[in-house]
Amino acid sequence: MIEFKNIKKSFGDKVVLDDVSHIMETGKANLIIGQSGSGKTVLQKCLVGLFEPNSGEIIYDGHSFTDMNVDERKELRQQIGMLFQGSALFDSMTVEQNIMFPLDMFTTKTFSEKLKRVNEVLERVNLEDINKKFPAELSGGMKKRVGIARAVVLNPRYLFCDEPNSGLDPQTSMVIDKLILDITREFNTTTVINTHDMNSVMEMGENIIYLYEGKKEWTGNKKDIIFSDNKLLNEFIFASEFLQDAKDMRMLEARGKISDDRDMGKMLKGDKLD
Repeated sequence: MIEFKNIKKSFGDKVVLDDVSHIMETGKANLIIGQSGSGKTVLQKCLVGLFEPNSGEIIYDGHSFTDMNVDERKELRQQIGMLFQGSALFDSMTVEQNIMFPLDMFTTKTFSEKLKRVNEVLERVNLEDINKKFPAELSGGMKKRVGIARAVVLNPRYLFCDEPNSGLDPQTSMVIDKLILDITREFNTTTVINTHDMNSVMEMGENIIYLYEGKKEWTGNKKDIIFSDNKLLNEFIFASEFLQDAKDMRMLEARGKISDDRDMGKMLKGDKLD
């Protein structure tokens, strides 16, 4: 679990985060959503220590990250995995070398032990036998899966994902979403995901915080979104008329008011139900 309390962050006169508090739950996909400039990336960087908040507290499983010294933070960071937006693989390294990099940095394992672990995580992301390939030889989806393999190679307790579906087609995005969710549940990690992908929100949003102009505007899960009457949230999630119609249909369906295909057809055409 990661808890943050009353986080404030400014750059000069620009207030980016304004008194934001929330709890990221263990074993769940915790999503940070919001428009560009809402503060979601800055919040994630504060949580991992890349930015220092001006005030507030960040707590990892009962231990104050805010009060930790440099050595204590370094030790905690070994329990954190990070999937970067562009995968951030080293172009001059093979897949095997990329995934082995954290093991080289933070462990004293033998090469055979490290190679065994590399092969284990490659198998987990369904990418066996690509050890010697270079990133330039991989598709976008494969790069993301290699990035996930590298992020979990140290068995992290906390996993951070920055726009994991950026640049991917919808079908590949669904594969990445399912993989992240499966790993989260399998290893009981606290997974924190920045995303603007509404498919991801509706598929894996178990614990969501919606930021608007640096403030916490709404929290809930993917089911709560359907029934939310928060105007700002609805304008963000259901931006088009088509998506708003889809929300209306889901609400009626959940309330038992769409009884058959004829009713669904009427909804799609904008007609009133009997």
